Amino acid sequence: MILHLYFARKFLKSFLGVFAVFFALHVLIDMVEHLRSYDSDMVGLAEAFWLAALNAPANLYRILPLIVILATITLFLNLARTSELVVTRASGRSAMRSVVSPALTAFLIGAAGVAALNPIVAATSQQFDTLSARYSRGVESVLSISREGLWLRQGSAEGQTVIHATRANLDGTQLTEVTFFGFDTGGAARFRIEADEATLEPGAWVLGPGKRWTLGDGSGNPERDAQSFAQFRLASDLTREQIRDSFGEPSSVPIWELPNFIRQLENAGFSATQHKVFLQMELANPLLLAAMVLVAAGFTMRHTRFGRTGLMVMFALLSGITIFFLRNFAQVLGENNEIPVFIAAWSPPLAALFLSLGLLLHLEDG
Repeated sequence: MILHLYFARKFLKSFLGVFAVFFALHVLIDMVEHLRSYDSDMVGLAEAFWLAALNAPANLYRILPLIVILATITLFLNLARTSELVVTRASGRSAMRSVVSPALTAFLIGAAGVAALNPIVAATSQQFDTLSARYSRGVESVLSISREGLWLRQGSAEGQTVIHATRANLDGTQLTEVTFFGFDTGGAARFRIEADEATLEPGAWVLGPGKRWTLGDGSGNPERDAQSFAQFRLASDLTREQIRDSFGEPSSVPIWELPNFIRQLENAGFSATQHKVFLQMELANPLLLAAMVLVAAGFTMRHTRFGRTGLMVMFALLSGITIFFLRNFAQVLGENNEIPVFIAAWSPPLAALFLSLGLLLHLEDG
């Protein structure tokens, strides 16, 4: 038990060291990119650092498997260099028992990441997207889904327009049972429009049939002066890409809220396949991290006097990158409905786990 705790502590120290290095490099590189991309009058050094710090959790969480495999390589190279693995084997402990505690630690890191780091990533990603949109466009367009339907906001120099619809097509450009609420720059109501349908065309929403009420002018009766129409065009600078981007990445939704968000998406008429794949891949992430430890251990547990250490490290890195690539490739296939969601999420970590176990048994205990 003491030896298991010793190996787990050493692995955790290696993981935190590699994670800190990647965090520092990412923040520095991202700061330079933000300073180059945005107007210097709006984004200074402090704003660039804040944007980089907000963007760092999401990017580091995405490459967590690669960080784990680098931490594992660092751990076992140090153990082999100090001959601690030789002493461990001489005491009668097999290689499989020596790798249990690092693999279990990686599994717990993955579980903690899903339970705690994922909501942090969701919060920082939303804040990063909001600030990026403000610095780049100056006007925010936001789409949100709720059990009452979907809400969309578009902005212009004349004010804001809030849109509510019961249902929509897959990209949000065709709305059903839709209501438009117009407000001026001071927040006062200007108009209200209700229509059976609304279709987004270049430069305008095409509504009809429906009814329009003029509000806030202080004269007349809005209901008496309301106008019915068969078709009406309402100016808009929204595009299909902006509406799609308003959803954000599935990682912008905390995993605890993701199942309910998926139901709301489907009720509103949108496809939730991307979010379903992401949810299952998050649940499979701890298993993937444990498999990465086994892959790296299979190549780097040899004593350094056997030579070819650099070659074995290269094989470990290539294997980890290959698994990471195949996992992303399976994710793309799942999001495009080419393979079932469960297979897209769980087959790469399970395949990596069994292949790494076979490799470890062959090289160390074979």
